[in-house]
Amino acid sequence: MLDVAESIEQLEQRIDRLRAELRRAAAAGDRVRTRALRTELRQAEHTWDEALRDIEERASPVEAAPVPVREPGPLLPIREQVHQALTLLSVPAAPKMIVAVNAAFFAGQILGIRLTSLRRDEERSFAAAPFARPYYICGALSADLLSPARGLLTVSTWLLERRMIGPLSPRVDFLTAAISVANRVARLSEPAPGALRLLQRFAANIPGAADSSGTMKPAIVVRAAETELEVHAAADQEHRKAAAARARKQLSDVEQLFGASLGPADRVSKVR
Repeated sequence: MLDVAESIEQLEQRIDRLRAELRRAAAAGDRVRTRALRTELRQAEHTWDEALRDIEERASPVEAAPVPVREPGPLLPIREQVHQALTLLSVPAAPKMIVAVNAAFFAGQILGIRLTSLRRDEERSFAAAPFARPYYICGALSADLLSPARGLLTVSTWLLERRMIGPLSPRVDFLTAAISVANRVARLSEPAPGALRLLQRFAANIPGAADSSGTMKPAIVVRAAETELEVHAAADQEHRKAAAARARKQLSDVEQLFGASLGPADRVSKVR
C-alpha cells in the first residue's frame, strides 16, 4: 500500500514537471516538443488515475462501523461525480448510464440534462487554459469521421484508442461495463438495491449471464460477458487503434479531446 502511495506522489511530481515543461515549450514555439510533452502528460495523468483507483479498491472498510459506508456523491461537483462513474465503468458512456451508476454506487443525484452543458463547459475550459486541470470530461470520437460520437462521454486522461467508437465498440463497451459493474457488486458486502438492479439490466442483455436456475450472480455475469468479449475485442481494438493513429495526425489537441467539427466538404477527406 505504501509503495502505491509513494508512486502516486512521484507521479504528481512528474505531472507538475511536465506541465511546466509544456508551458515553456509552447512559449518557445517548439511544436514538436509540445506535442510530445502533451502525449507524455496524458499518459502520466492516466497512470495517476489508475493508481488512485487501485488505492480505493484496496482500502479496507472500517470494521467498527455497523452500517456499510457509502461513498460520497452528492456533495461533489457534478464533473467529479461524472468522473467517478466513468472510472468505474472504464468505457465511454451515455448520460443515462452515468446517472444510473452514480445513483447505484455513489448515492449521487445527477440530472441527465446537466451533462449536456457539462461537456461544453469542459471544452471552453480547455480552450481557455489547455491541460490546466488534471482531467476533463470530454466526448468519445467516432472512428470514421473523428467527430464527436453522439451522446457519449469519456475522460481526457484515457488513451485515445479507448475514447474511439468503431462499429463493434458499443457492444464491446457494454460487455466491458457489465464486467466492471459485476466486479464492483461482488466486492460489496451488502450491495444496494440500485446496484443489483443495474447489474440485472446488464445481465438481461448478455446470453448466459444467469445460471441454470435463472439466478443472477456477479461471477456468472462476468464469465458470460468475457466469453462474448473474446469474439469481438480483437477486431474492435484494431479498428480503434487505426482511428486513433489518424486522429493523432489530423486533429489538434482540443479536437482529440472533443472531436472535429466537420462541414459537408470535409467529411470525405477525413474518412480517407
